[in-house]
Formats: sequence, structure tokens, C-alpha cells
Amino acid sequence: MMSAEQNDRLTRVGPGTPGGRLLRRHWQPVALLDELDGQRPVRPVRALGQDMVLFRDERGRLGLIDRACPHRGADMAYGRLEDGGLRCAFHGWLFDAEGKCLDTPAEPEGSTLCTRIRMRSYPVQVRGGIVFAYLGEGAPPAFAHFDCFVAPDTHTFAFKGLIECNWLQALEVGIDPAHASFLHRFFEDEDTAASYGKQFRGASDGSDLPMTYVLREFPRPRIEVETTEYGLRIAALRQINDATTHVRVTNLYFPQAFVIPMSAEMTITQWHMPVDDTRTYWVAIFTSFGKPVDRAQMRAQRLENYALPDYLPKKHRGNEYGFDPQEQARSTYTGMGHDINVHDQWAVESQGAIQDRTRETLASSDKAIAANRRLLLRAIAAEEEGKPSMMVLDQAAAARLTGPGTIDGMSPSERWEQHWREAVARRRAAAPWNPPALAAE
Repeated sequence: MMSAEQNDRLTRVGPGTPGGRLLRRHWQPVALLDELDGQRPVRPVRALGQDMVLFRDERGRLGLIDRACPHRGADMAYGRLEDGGLRCAFHGWLFDAEGKCLDTPAEPEGSTLCTRIRMRSYPVQVRGGIVFAYLGEGAPPAFAHFDCFVAPDTHTFAFKGLIECNWLQALEVGIDPAHASFLHRFFEDEDTAASYGKQFRGASDGSDLPMTYVLREFPRPRIEVETTEYGLRIAALRQINDATTHVRVTNLYFPQAFVIPMSAEMTITQWHMPVDDTRTYWVAIFTSFGKPVDRAQMRAQRLENYALPDYLPKKHRGNEYGFDPQEQARSTYTGMGHDINVHDQWAVESQGAIQDRTRETLASSDKAIAANRRLLLRAIAAEEEGKPSMMVLDQAAAARLTGPGTIDGMSPSERWEQHWREAVARRRAAAPWNPPALAAE
């Protein structure tokens, strides 16, 4: 059982909080690059309880600055893009992508005021269609050479969606292998040929068994958890028969993402970016190891369930997540449709805005949950002592970290570990970007 103090340390993310300081030492996925499409590439952003504005200037440079103008606090999200920066609509103060004040036009001729003014700005980088920002102090860490970051744009697709709860419970559903046999159970198996872009709907790799069948008929996985350089490796093993085991290997990418298999050819790397203490965006890069991603199809599939411009779920607490008791009785375990994001959303939002972990009862199937909480608490303590945190990488360390390997497939029972490593190595060796071999696997 977790204490209330420990729960607060893990879940509160505002400036000065223990958890907030830890997350600020890591890149945050604050927006999709697509959000800057259109005639006016300016977007308000809220992350870790801070309000900012993301914009692209006339030269194509991205800038992320505080939302309140340092003059008298007017909203820079309504500023004008002109003259090399973003100009406040109140008195015309102009700031460039680095937060430098370029002009204070209402001041007397010859005034040097603007030379003494600076808006707080934050480093940004684009990876896999996502704009990442560094909100911490000092130099930002390097990006690991993970597949989602090194794959060409043609082989990645990015999307996101809002969840009305704390970031940690949103993350924890993704590193819980046992829940998929219940929360995502379908009573009928569909044609796996129509599974592109849909998780848990295709055939398991190396088999013609649909994943819906595997999850439904084998609900008691043996779960093994291993600490790695990047976080955790989680194996869920479902014994199909004496000779064959279904192996699903997923990864916790510390501190707030996971890397999981979506199909034989595609992985999902998904972050859980706190808007504040009680709202979270899941932000994902889908990475294809085979053909280029069909972005139009992937986007159309997801826009059936999310509304622009803020990527708000169309099913939510206000409409009971589309719950249909007849559907629950006949076709899906939840009665909430076929999109597993809706299932996850209901599960974590129903725990409350911030889950009270002092009242929970963990079981043996929760070993990855417990291991991740220990990692987080140790990392927060290290941060408070001025020690380096896991995944705060320099360039050399980042270059060594590749993968991380995932698989969802059938294996000979007696050699499942060797099988999954070999399968991952084959897939990555055949990838169009020809990545290096898995490091330290």
C-alpha cells in the first residue's frame, strides 16, 4: 500500500513539486507538429501546469514562450505573427522564437527598454511528428536512438488524445499486461485482414490466431519484469499448449512512456504528458518497420473518436463513454465500442482525477506497476539529492540506446526468450532505415 505522501510525490507536477522537478528533466511532447498547420501557426500549450504559446515564425523557426506577456500579462496566444516573431496585441511588444524582445513600439524614440526585456522561452525539437519541449533547468538531455526517433517521417505517424485524470494512472494502464484479456475483450473475432491501424485486432505474429482470440481464451498470463537502462521490460506469457507460448514483450520508457507492439510491422511509443495534475494527453508515435505508414487511414480512424482542434474524445464521462448494455452482453466486455482508447479512458478516469493509491490492493499481476513506482520514487529522491536521473542522457549514452525491442507472437515454449530477441532483430534489420542491431539485448 502506498502512503498519501508518496502518492502526492508521484502525481503532483506543478513547478517546485518533487514529481514536477523530475518530469522537467525530460523532454515533454507538448504538441503535434500538425497543430501548426494552417494560415496562423500559433497554438496555446499547457504542460506540467504551465501555460505557454507555441508558434512558427516567418522563417520557419519554432518558438515556445510563456503565455503571459511580461509587460502587463496579456495573452500572447492572440498575438500577431510578424516582423520575425510574435507581437503582443495589447501594446505591440515583439518577441522572437528564443524569447528575445525585438521591439517595444509604444516607447519613446531611442528607448533601450527592449534590450532589457526577455520572455522565458523553452528549447523545442521535432521528433516523429511531435514537438518536444524541455521545461527544466540546465541543458536538456539527448534523445535516445530509439526506432520512433530515427525512422524517416514516411514511416511514422503521430496522434494524441485528452484523458481527464492524472498522468500516472494513464501510464499505468499501458504497462499492465493482464487488463487486456478483460478490458479489451471481444466476444467475436473479425477478419484480421482488416486490422490495419487497430490494436489487438490482427493475427498474432507467427500464427493465424487472432489476438482477440488469444486474449479472450488465455486470460492468465505469466508476467516477468526486468529492469533495463531505459526503464522496464515486461513479458506477458500465455501458454497456448505444451509446445507453444504466446509472448508479448512491452517496455516502460522512463519516466512517462511505453513502447508496445501494435502489429507484426508496427510499434507504438506513447507518452503521457501531464497538462496539469488532473488532465493528461496521451501522445503517440506509430512506427512502421515495413511499408510507409498510411497516414490518411490512420488519421481518419482516430478522428472517428476524437474532435479537433484539441483532440478531445467524443466518448467521455458526460455521455457514459457510449455504454450500451446490449453490446456488453453480446459483443464487447465493456459495452463501450471497439476503440481500446475508450476502454482505457474509462478505466483510468473512473479511478478519480488523482487515484487514491492508499486504498488499492495490488496483486501479483501488478508487478510492473509496483516496479515502476519504485523507479519513480528512487528517481525523485535522486533528483532532490542532485544526482543524475535515469534517461537523462548525454550524446554517447543516447547513441547506445536503440530499440527497445517489442514483440507480439507465438514462440516455442522452451526457448521464448531467444525467439523474441531473434524476431526483433530480424524485423529491425529489415527496416528501411537499417537501424543498428539492438543494444545490450
